Amino acid sequence: MTTAQPFLSDVKELRRRARENIGRGAVTDTYQGDVKQTIDILQTVLATEIVCVLRYTMHAVAAVGIDSEAVKQEFAEHAREEQDHMMQVAERINQLGGTPNFNPDGLVSRSASQYGEGANLIDMIKENLIAERIAVDHYRELIRFFGEKDPTTRVMLEGILGVEEEHANDMHDLLVAHEGRPFLDDRN
Repeated sequence: MTTAQPFLSDVKELRRRARENIGRGAVTDTYQGDVKQTIDILQTVLATEIVCVLRYTMHAVAAVGIDSEAVKQEFAEHAREEQDHMMQVAERINQLGGTPNFNPDGLVSRSASQYGEGANLIDMIKENLIAERIAVDHYRELIRFFGEKDPTTRVMLEGILGVEEEHANDMHDLLVAHEGRPFLDDRN
């Protein structure tokens, strides 16, 4: 017969460890990841989100044409949501004891996504769809990487991934509406 493992640790031990390591903030002995590596990875995620905010904002301002108003509104909404992601990631870096890197020097080299201006409305939509597809793949990879080692970061990234997938779908729908042909292959 096996003995059941207790659900909670010894409360006295939890209290002792909490007092002993108070200078480590939210990072406790049960954190299974590499804090420095996590912060470094999240700095690239932060840079990616900053680039996305800038690209969507520029597109929201620069888009022109007879059908541009609805697209501009979509770009502006996505810029706000990307800014929310940026803040979530920056807060997580801070929780782990790091300093979020908002320095514009080297921003593009730290980002998984590209800035991609686009010469016209269709090109802007395509640039955003490409960037969202990059973000989706990047977040999926990071979610697998963090797994159970850092569930807080993983859950944050899972939430962001859902929004990025929605953004990719929105950009695809706009592209279909403006080009008149779907890119999705129904034969899969």
